[in-house]
Amino acid sequence: MILPRKSRLLLATRNLGKCREIQAVLADLEIQILTLLDFPTLPEVEETGATFAENARLKARYCWEQTSLPSLADDSGLAVDALGGRPGVQSARFAPSDSERVVRLLALMRPFEPPDQRKARFLCALCLVSDSGALEVEASVEGRIAANPAGEAGFGYDPIFYYPPLGRTFGQLTNAEKNAVSHRFLALQKLRAKLVE
Repeated sequence: MILPRKSRLLLATRNLGKCREIQAVLADLEIQILTLLDFPTLPEVEETGATFAENARLKARYCWEQTSLPSLADDSGLAVDALGGRPGVQSARFAPSDSERVVRLLALMRPFEPPDQRKARFLCALCLVSDSGALEVEASVEGRIAANPAGEAGFGYDPIFYYPPLGRTFGQLTNAEKNAVSHRFLALQKLRAKLVE
């Protein structure tokens, strides 16, 4: 086990949506979860990696080096086939706000009307760095870009990520429904399994 029970774990993010999703999956591990909101003077590391895994590794190692706490970093985003995998690692920097990112992506998708031309996936890479070393996992979930936003739940691109098995966008799913199928949940389940081995 890389993370002893009763220990503290730093989530290398200030994104409250991500924090809630991660805390929900790890709640029973008897660990105290902190976030970068608990370290307001700690600068965020620049995400210079070419992949989600590289960025997660950069953030986790940086936070561990700065705080000496076991640090869990997530890098995740949306990859759209018709856009050559964009926004990809630039998902959070595609535009200044969630709503602007959605508007920009929908504008780019206008030429691609048939559903089979709107295939997309959410990807998530997690990296946990502690004194014991590094643990990395990845997961993804397949869907497509909706023609229009739907739903007020979730965050980011959730209102335009249509998930065919449930016939709704991630923005229309309850927290429980999304947590059961999301890329972050699947990656966290893999991580959790390794932590309790």
